[in-house]
Amino acid sequence: MTEPKVGTQEEWLTARKALLERERELGRLESEIVEQRRALPWVPVEKEYTFDTEDGTKTLAELFEGRSELLAYHVMFGPDWTAPCPGCSGLADHFNPTVPKLNERDVTMICMSHAPIEKLSAHKQRKGWTFPYVSTYNSDFGYDFHLSFSPEQRREGAEYNFEKVDFEKTLAGFEGDEGMAEIAASLGTDVAGYATTEGPGFLAFALRNGVVHHTYTAYAPELNVLVFSQQLLERAPTGGSSS
Repeated sequence: MTEPKVGTQEEWLTARKALLERERELGRLESEIVEQRRALPWVPVEKEYTFDTEDGTKTLAELFEGRSELLAYHVMFGPDWTAPCPGCSGLADHFNPTVPKLNERDVTMICMSHAPIEKLSAHKQRKGWTFPYVSTYNSDFGYDFHLSFSPEQRREGAEYNFEKVDFEKTLAGFEGDEGMAEIAASLGTDVAGYATTEGPGFLAFALRNGVVHHTYTAYAPELNVLVFSQQLLERAPTGGSSS
């Protein structure tokens, strides 16, 4: 770690004002990005997807729970794993106090994973999560939205973060990584299973006139900001202003 610079109050004030200009510049850029994100075209979801929930099987439209917008965070949790990715699970720990605020703005927030619903329910109970947590185990949803990867996709290459992925190259990059091996083992899988079968992701949908529209998706590494309600609302189709 670099040693901090020690200076006078005048030096600090000069540097702080310079930083303030950069912060204001960043604020303007963030506002522009929010508008650009909101201007993305809405794409109707024509395929009928179903999800396993604690209340039985539900369609994508039913996951909205009567609201007009849906946000979904994909927690990496493979069907054969004994636990989800600790990073994903840690991020989801912040959602409990946020979800009610989103609900007030006509936005439903859920988490989803590829593991069977029984595993998700058990983990949800251990963590004390109160938001819906649904399974894509019996659905193509994870494969179609580039959140989970089938053996065929891993052989032939699939898309993640809007780019084609060479899974062999990805796996080779983790060769000899003891930290990665330890994490994988703690989840009941190996490095190949952890690094190439599941990926984190965040999706937004809108329900209009009975039709579900896909409006936004983000993948790692752009997910570490999804903690506070305002940052989540900025990714909702209308910013929670549709009610």
